[in-house]
Amino acid sequence: MNALWAYFWPPLGCGLIVGIIAGDIAYRGRLGRYGVLAFGAALAMGLAALWHGPLGAADRFASEIDHMVRVATVYNEIPEVSGHLHRDPLTRRVLLSGPADDFQRGQLVEIIDEIPGVESVSWSPNHEGIPLVVEGLVVGLLGFLLGLLVAYLRELRRRYNAQWNW
Repeated sequence: MNALWAYFWPPLGCGLIVGIIAGDIAYRGRLGRYGVLAFGAALAMGLAALWHGPLGAADRFASEIDHMVRVATVYNEIPEVSGHLHRDPLTRRVLLSGPADDFQRGQLVEIIDEIPGVESVSWSPNHEGIPLVVEGLVVGLLGFLLGLLVAYLRELRRRYNAQWNW
């Protein structure tokens, strides 16, 4: 499971589509440019939030990472150690708990940190890390900005080609 494909790709794609449409409308100049762009940015972030919560992407992501952590602990013959993603709010940080000696603790941190989608691993429950919903909103906004760039380049091409009357 790759965090880019499993979680971040749909908000990026929705933001890109919304950015292209909002940019096309805003660059034509018939409606209020800033209002259309603000509405488009809000719509892109709203779609990213919708993807995170009601459509269940965050729960699928968390359950897949939790399963991969469990598989890693069983494979390394330390089944009494448990790990899960930090919640409230959900982050990409794995918290480990259970009996383990110093060598096992160090090695488990290195092994679980290699799981795709995991940002960091820790044995202590301090509240560090960016919430997953914030990362999704930023990716949706980034997709919106890329869509605006595509719409701007299309508008430049349209204006350039409009000067030629064959």
